[in-house]
Amino acid sequence: MKDEKTALLFGVHMHQPVDNFDEAIERAVESCYAPFFRTMRKYPAFKFSVHCSGWLLEKIRRCYPDVFEDMKRLSECGSIEFLTAGYFEPILSAIPSRDRIGQIEKLSRTIEKNFAQTPTGLWLTERVWESGLIPDLTRAGVRYALVDDYHFIAAGFEKEQLGGYYHSEDSGEKIALFPISQALRYALPFKPVETAIGAIKACRRDPGDAAIIFDDAEKFGMWPGTHHWVYEKGWLEAFVEAVLNDEVIETMHYKTYLSQNRAKGIAYLPNVSYYEMGEWSLKADDALALERFKTEMGEARFEREGKKFLKGGIWKNFFVKYEESNRLHKRMIECSKADLGKPEYLEKLYALQTNDVFWHGVFGGLYLPNLRDNAYRYLIACENMRYGKRRVVETADINMNGYEEVKYVGENVIMRFDSRFGGQMVEFDDRKSHFNFQNVLTRRKEAYHEKLLQEQASRKAEESGSEEGISTIHTASHVIDEEVRTALVYDWYLKNSFVDHISDHSLDLESFRQCSFREFSDFANQPFDMKADKKGVTFVRSGGIYDETACPARLQKRFDFLPDGTEFSIDLKSDNSHIYEYGMEFNFHFANLSDVFLNGERFGPGAHHELKSFSLEDPYTRRCLIFELDHFFTLLATPLQTVSQSEQGFDLMTQGVSLMAVLPFSGKMRVSGSLKVRNV
Repeated sequence: MKDEKTALLFGVHMHQPVDNFDEAIERAVESCYAPFFRTMRKYPAFKFSVHCSGWLLEKIRRCYPDVFEDMKRLSECGSIEFLTAGYFEPILSAIPSRDRIGQIEKLSRTIEKNFAQTPTGLWLTERVWESGLIPDLTRAGVRYALVDDYHFIAAGFEKEQLGGYYHSEDSGEKIALFPISQALRYALPFKPVETAIGAIKACRRDPGDAAIIFDDAEKFGMWPGTHHWVYEKGWLEAFVEAVLNDEVIETMHYKTYLSQNRAKGIAYLPNVSYYEMGEWSLKADDALALERFKTEMGEARFEREGKKFLKGGIWKNFFVKYEESNRLHKRMIECSKADLGKPEYLEKLYALQTNDVFWHGVFGGLYLPNLRDNAYRYLIACENMRYGKRRVVETADINMNGYEEVKYVGENVIMRFDSRFGGQMVEFDDRKSHFNFQNVLTRRKEAYHEKLLQEQASRKAEESGSEEGISTIHTASHVIDEEVRTALVYDWYLKNSFVDHISDHSLDLESFRQCSFREFSDFANQPFDMKADKKGVTFVRSGGIYDETACPARLQKRFDFLPDGTEFSIDLKSDNSHIYEYGMEFNFHFANLSDVFLNGERFGPGAHHELKSFSLEDPYTRRCLIFELDHFFTLLATPLQTVSQSEQGFDLMTQGVSLMAVLPFSGKMRVSGSLKVRNV
């Protein structure tokens, strides 16, 4: 390449969550993937790079052969360079070393088989970088990887230095790192073609500099407003033609640039992802504080100076921010350590490692129940292969938080109880249907909820396709439904099951839904002592009832395991003779709550009096949850709903159902009962 030329290293990344809804895949193909490759096939001289996660690639090959054929022809004519990654798109730093190498090699073999290419470049999932990845990447045949320019800026580099690649190393193993330009990420395809061309040329500051862009293919047709802009208004064709006709810009594959140009030097990057991910991984109040710092500093100064120093959190902080994510992740680690050495086991383990379900940002991620259902389906399949028909009671600190959990594997169920959080049930797997009925999500404050409380957030979204381009999902405004705004409720304890409450007359259906009832005890979210045996487990806490004065109280919970569930007993003692309301709370998840029957009637919120049992019949799994108690109780039942952000705006998502069995308590109480899973 001549020094006066600017190399355009253009790449797109394609990914959908494993086992995403067929209609979601079809929408992605029709709005984005199919028109993108159909358009690019008209211009074989335009060289570009593609990463497609293995699961999606196989889905396209089987179900959308025309799109696959376009990809293959573009590869054969030399237009496409394919990059590898983890086959099921895991965050590489969040899975064990052996699995990293295995997943990368699996996708590389798939690319070799379908496109006769041996990939040497790697798309780094969500650009989550840790230097400890380097030895595993090199062992998997990777010579270079893509990160963001922000990774380099956070390490002390200036934007003017980032027109090429740098070497990095760990334990003497070397890799080349290309910094993706943020300016190009925000320009392509959102700005007019002439603006995008100008942004590409602006990347060249020194001879041999390249314009480096590798971003989500979904921006080219699937993000709001982009299909009309990119295809119907002809942005993509106009852009490609402008690039090919430009005398200064030369399209090039990454591997070609790597072979023709020297590294700009050596770089050591911090544990970091793209800037927005760092914001999303912060707890809400910290994220809002960071936003205030940015506002006070001003956009210009922040971009010039502050971005280098004002950093958010790291990706693994999602395991701290969301207990549900940490549980699933640590269960995945547990299954990885078990390593049965069977290909079918590895396939399900690798699918479990898909990144989408473990975090939440501008997309639903962890907040989407179907993604969690898919992950638990693979987890339960791994467990079924591990244990077969054996009955097992195990104790270990699987969550790695310093407290032990007990896991019971029975003939029909897998149940887990956590001593750190109230001796409560945190997993309730039906082995037959591969479904976790405990797979709910606690309602938390998120930084973006502030928009729901501001009047300006109700402004209509900007009209797309204006002369100035279109909005990205980071800048678009959305109309907010009043039902969504009023659904903002935050829980002060985790929504597990067998949660113990001591309250008073303030406990009713609405205060339960809003989590606003008075709580007098410390049993709902505090640790219990645990002792397990071959038959079950006992949890004990010496706590208190904190009314006008603090009064000691002791709660003992015993669970005796059955093939299809558990029997339980609750012993509660206190010197306080005041009459309280004791509540035993359950939070159950179903694929579609509107199809579930509570005590034979289609589910709806309400209070049900003078019961000694309740049943939840689920047509999706064809299973029925049956709860029985030896005392009469009032049952409070209400949907558990969260408000989350997505690329479309704000979503009101039903996570499950919250139930509370309420009965009077004064001084001393002993109740016993059972919770079982049966066929419908």
